[in-house]
This record gives sequence, C-alpha cells and structure tokens, in this order.
Amino acid sequence: MANSSSKILTNKDNLQILQEDNHIIVVNKRAGDIVQGDKTGDQPLNEIVKTYIKDKYNKPGNVYLGVVHRLDRPTTGIVLFSKTSKALPRLNKLFAEKKAKKTYWALVKNQPPNEEGRLIHWLKKNPKNNKSTAYNKEVEGSKKAILNYKILKKLDHFFLLEIDLETGRHHQIRCQLSKIGCPIKGDLKYGFARSNKDASISLHARRLEFTHPVKKEKIAITAPLPNDALWQACKA
Repeated sequence: MANSSSKILTNKDNLQILQEDNHIIVVNKRAGDIVQGDKTGDQPLNEIVKTYIKDKYNKPGNVYLGVVHRLDRPTTGIVLFSKTSKALPRLNKLFAEKKAKKTYWALVKNQPPNEEGRLIHWLKKNPKNNKSTAYNKEVEGSKKAILNYKILKKLDHFFLLEIDLETGRHHQIRCQLSKIGCPIKGDLKYGFARSNKDASISLHARRLEFTHPVKKEKIAITAPLPNDALWQACKA
C-alpha cells in the first residue's frame, strides 16, 4: 500500500501537496480555503491547484482538474482532485459507492458519553442559513447520517476524537457532535462559545484510503496537522 504522508511539497502559494501523479493530486487544505468557486468570488483551491500544474509543467491553454469531493471552508485536511477526465468518473464512483475511507480528527471541549460510539441521526438542511439540524427520528426531508467516533486523547481542556463516516451529509460531523453536546472547537454555527482566531474550526480531514483509479493500487494518505499549538499537542 502506498503511503505518501512524508512527501510534502509547498509552493509559493503555500500549497501543500501530499501526493501527485499523472492522474491525481492530493492537497492538505488550509482553513479558509474554498474548494470550488462560490458567491464570495474568493480564489478557490481548485484554481490555485490549476495554476500550480500549469506553472510546474509549462502547460499551454486550460488545465483540466476535476473536483472529487469537498471540505467545509473552515475545515482543514485532505482534498483529492483528478488531473484527467479518465480518472474523474472512476473516483466519483468510488466515493459514491463509499469505497473511499475518510477519517477525521476533531477537538471538542465536552467529553462524549462513551469512549467510543456510533451516532445515528436524521439530518435536515436549511439552505437559507446553510445549516443542518439533527433529529433522533426521521422527519420530512431528512437524510440518515451515521458516524463512528472514539476518543484518541484527553488534553488539558479538550478531547481529541477520531471520526469515521459511514454517510456523507451536509455538515454531518459538526451537526452530529453538536447534537450530543460536543460542538467542535471554534464552530460558532453549531454551538461552540468562541471562534478560533483564524476563523477555522478544529476539524481536520486526517486520512484518506482509496484505490488508485488507474493503477488500481491501494493508497493511504495522512495529512499533517495544522501548525497550531493545540493541534500539535495531539501528536505527542
């Protein structure tokens, strides 16, 4: 199994490349970056990656780059892009069939009810405020959301959780942890008392495991933690 967490390239745009070949490119997203363009008009991560590819390989004309999945703007960690039109539908299929394993780390102030557990809720998105609400039972317009968590470490004032998603719903981790009284550090939208100084939330897409769309080899990528004292304390 290939594991590329040690090979990190940072360019002039502070773009941290975790893995790259002819078909895929994997980036460690910073807090505040948007993966794809939105109404804010801010430069999205996919355009920054396109510029990197264009400059590195002296490519003329437009650069192809397919967005496979997204992370919320205040979240950090692994984002996978497709560099070829051959790889994109294969990766889309992989994610749609839940054959890509995504593992997240989150910092919460309150201790979950158990050392590890499985959360099942029904989430309903409100487009007006871009927020989801978790219900214990199915309601009209809701979608079933399942995640598994375990406490990895107890810090002085926070708990480090590892989260594996079984479903991929809007703001799922943020919403479900808030529902059990464990909002993520800095996440004002879902009930944390104070924002983080850099407007991030302490949720990090830590690990991604999937089968390469062309080479068919197993790949496991780990994203380094943000350069923040609390996150760095999680490594010790």
